[in-house]
Amino acid sequence: MKRRHSLITAAVMTALLFAPALSPDAALCSAKKKKCIYTNTCTDKKLTEKARQWIDSGAWRNGFTKASPHESVNVTDMYLCYHKSPETWNAMFAWLQQTDLLNIKAGKHRIPGTNLIASVEDSKNEELSKRKSESHRFNIDFMLVVKGTEGFRRLDHNSSTPSTTYKYDVVRYNYTPELCEKIEVGENQFIVMFPDDWHIAKVKTESNNQSIRVIVVKIPFLRQNDTALQTMQK
Repeated sequence: MKRRHSLITAAVMTALLFAPALSPDAALCSAKKKKCIYTNTCTDKKLTEKARQWIDSGAWRNGFTKASPHESVNVTDMYLCYHKSPETWNAMFAWLQQTDLLNIKAGKHRIPGTNLIASVEDSKNEELSKRKSESHRFNIDFMLVVKGTEGFRRLDHNSSTPSTTYKYDVVRYNYTPELCEKIEVGENQFIVMFPDDWHIAKVKTESNNQSIRVIVVKIPFLRQNDTALQTMQK
């Protein structure tokens, strides 16, 4: 028994001795990534737990069964935004449920009873360097993957900075690729990017097939001063 223990210990020590060490740059990147901020952080633990239970319960579905939220979705933001305008979210989910998402014609489609436009996009993921970063001050990006796997990057708030003059709603960024959060959203999943989710969509994945079909809906983001916001959007 002692001999067996000694052999195991020797094997472990040998593996550690000859394991490839992280380069200084890689080690620094790993350390920095632990301090990265990718989305809005809620300090109210009770609210976060309430939001998580709400998501898990499916109370928001109202009969919608075609897709589930990706694990990266900020559940607290979704909980708060949904309850500010439940009729808008419910109408969107109802349209998605009732529509043949695989066969509907690509293009823009108005969602009945709302001002929402669903953009049906047949596209391809591309190299990160070819994709644009963005966030939206007054809109939420809801993206449901119908076919394929869509790649995303979510930018670190601490190391990213605006890269262009502000134009209504859209912000672009300078960012460090190594500090981005890598996200891949598969078929029958949706991701929601809120204003604090600085992101890049349609980024090349590990898959052999980069073709995707995605439904994109922009939902108004209502802040505390909702009346002033709605006036700005007119």
